Amino acid sequence: MSRTATETSPRTGHQTASHTTNGRPPLLRLSGVHTHIAQYHILQGVDLEIPEGGLTMLLGRNGAGKTTTMRTIMGLWKVSAGEITFAGDRLNGLKTPDIARKSIAHVPETMGIFGGLTVRENMVLAARTGPMDEDRLRWILDLFPSLEKFWNAPAGALSGGQKQMLAIARAVIEPARLLLIDEPTKGLAPAIVGALTEAIRQLKGFGATILMVEQNFAMAKAVGDTVAVMDSGRIVHAGSMADLAEDTALQEGLLGFSMEMHQ
Repeated sequence: MSRTATETSPRTGHQTASHTTNGRPPLLRLSGVHTHIAQYHILQGVDLEIPEGGLTMLLGRNGAGKTTTMRTIMGLWKVSAGEITFAGDRLNGLKTPDIARKSIAHVPETMGIFGGLTVRENMVLAARTGPMDEDRLRWILDLFPSLEKFWNAPAGALSGGQKQMLAIARAVIEPARLLLIDEPTKGLAPAIVGALTEAIRQLKGFGATILMVEQNFAMAKAVGDTVAVMDSGRIVHAGSMADLAEDTALQEGLLGFSMEMHQ
């Protein structure tokens, strides 16, 4: 059985929730995490638990701290206070390459591909531990057929959607226990969003644990299992994605609008 504890958010008046699943510790846990960037106090005590084997959506208004949370997990920004643990191991103070070696992959909002290299060369570089596994590569190319079509083309010549597919493909060419994806559908045409949605469904089907920032709420509802909502550098709500999708009043209180109006 899952267990939920709730408390009232001082900012929204709505209840926040902390989930545990079947008595198992979460794969990723942020406990009272603060992050400062120069003089700015961005994360102000983030408490977040990511259950293993599902997809957690991280939602919130622009500037709420979602991307900073992702970057802090990866060690790109330093934790000022609090603790981040992954599979029971403390991540605080580790460098980004060492965090990645713990089987955490990151697809940043900027995609992070090498535009001057071919698609193939981008994939070769992403396979850090040795030659690409042919079976895994075949699965990825079946997932993203356009990458095979442009295999020897410069990555910088790809469309926006194709670049996003390449960014995700690079992140999963080696098995990752946790995948962080930041706004994968930003600026993409609806047909490409549909293809990415189906690809992420398939990643979930293979047991990937995913934390995703996304502003496309149709996609969020389609793929999210659990959800956490940020406001002003804190988590103000956590629970089932399906429950939030059905509660218009809660959406408006937490996000400032109804998800149905922002498909």
